[in-house]
Amino acid sequence: MASFLYFILDAILGLVIWAIIINAIISWLVAFDVINLRNRIVYSIAHFLDAVTRPILRPFQRFIPPLGGVDVTPILAMLVIQGVRMYLLPMIFGPLRPVLG
Repeated sequence: MASFLYFILDAILGLVIWAIIINAIISWLVAFDVINLRNRIVYSIAHFLDAVTRPILRPFQRFIPPLGGVDVTPILAMLVIQGVRMYLLPMIFGPLRPVLG
């Protein structure tokens, strides 16, 4: 049971990292007029990714202002998420494996 929960949480954190990366790429493409938000599909994808990543990035954006017009909070958020995946999850689920099986 603990292995399954570990797998699910690790997969969700991995998907969040991909959502942050894709959201950053879409924001760059919109900023450089490569894609247009007036397209319904592009708008839907951008709105969904923004809704997923905004709660994760907002705490970082409160403390770290854009540096020279560049938002570095996605990089910091991905570093924190990777740290949780690599160190915190194994530390939490290590003792639970013998108990939960």
